[in-house]
Amino acid sequence: MTGGPEEFEWNRLVAEMSDFVDRRKAFWALTAVLAGVALFIGLELREEPQMSALDLALQLVETVPLVLTSVGIVFLFLAVRRQRDEQLTLLRDLEVARAQGLRWRSEARALLNGLGEAIQAQFSRWNLTEAESEVALLLLKGLSLKEIAAVRATTERTVRAQARSLYSKAGLTGRASLSAFFLEDLLAPIEGLEK
Repeated sequence: MTGGPEEFEWNRLVAEMSDFVDRRKAFWALTAVLAGVALFIGLELREEPQMSALDLALQLVETVPLVLTSVGIVFLFLAVRRQRDEQLTLLRDLEVARAQGLRWRSEARALLNGLGEAIQAQFSRWNLTEAESEVALLLLKGLSLKEIAAVRATTERTVRAQARSLYSKAGLTGRASLSAFFLEDLLAPIEGLEK
């Protein structure tokens, strides 16, 4: 399944055609019911040619509930069928979305693994200790010094010292420059700001 915009456009077109076909079926069903009523009246008149207008009206009144029930059943059947078709379309769209989500996750996972490896390689080039590398990763994830201290089960003062040390080894001025070092080339340039 490609699941592109053309597939969703196709599904919309199929749904519109289904609505048109359902309306045509409803029209023909109603026509058949009315033809049946006319046939019934014709047969009644043939059996009793001397039937009075009042008797004929009573016969019509007696058939109205049958006709309305028949029409209702036809419309109910068409509505159930349309809902079933819509449900099938939604299920197909859901499967397309699931397939796209799985594909995106697998592609993103490979890219993120590569990014993680590249970040670790850069930490090695800067000669960061294991503790400094861990602090750097947590800083990149956006944790505060206090949160990093809690995660690493150490004091905030120790984390601050490790952060200063890693900034010094990397030749960076702080958290913003650390993030910019890794993220600057990942983000596409904004149009109009390119030099």
